[in-house]
Amino acid sequence: MSEYPSILLEQAVNQMASLPGVGRRTALRLVLHLLRQSDQEVEAFSNAFTRLKKEVIYCRECHNISDTEICPICGSARRDHSIICVVENVQDVMSIENTGQYNGVYHVLGGIISPMEGIGPKDIEIDSLLERISKGGVDEIILALPTTMEGDTTNFYIYRRLQNAGIDIKISQIARGVAVGNQIEYTDEITLGRSIVNRTDFKG
Repeated sequence: MSEYPSILLEQAVNQMASLPGVGRRTALRLVLHLLRQSDQEVEAFSNAFTRLKKEVIYCRECHNISDTEICPICGSARRDHSIICVVENVQDVMSIENTGQYNGVYHVLGGIISPMEGIGPKDIEIDSLLERISKGGVDEIILALPTTMEGDTTNFYIYRRLQNAGIDIKISQIARGVAVGNQIEYTDEITLGRSIVNRTDFKG
């Protein structure tokens, strides 16, 4: 016999509990909260996610989430387009933006090289990064990837690809104020900001 008085309630809890970091007890609390809301509020809640899934796009330049073909960061004349900060995911862009210490643009790889998970260079946006740099106007790239073995592997791969392509630009990486093994999105803003400001040259 189910622990829930309603099959519909159980199905809703199962869906909510499928979200990362949401346990079944929290899922039940959230579902019951939604159940107490008006039809209009629940419909607005549902529509927000439906529109997000159907209408959100990725910037053709940096692959950040955007409502338009070119995201506001890439489209801003106030940003320094000669510096590209290379990050793993969209959360990392948000984390670095929150520091208020960086005024360049970004390139979101959408992952990092991880042979154990079957993720290779072709599975992430490395080719588009090199294509972007080869067009000229870029003086520096900042490698702001996780300080893990996979992050370091991806850093080195990008470094070698640039070398092999004969692209001579400054390559730096965020200072190791970010603890080894930490994800960028979970690093506090002061540490992350200092890491960006005190970045060091990448040594292949």
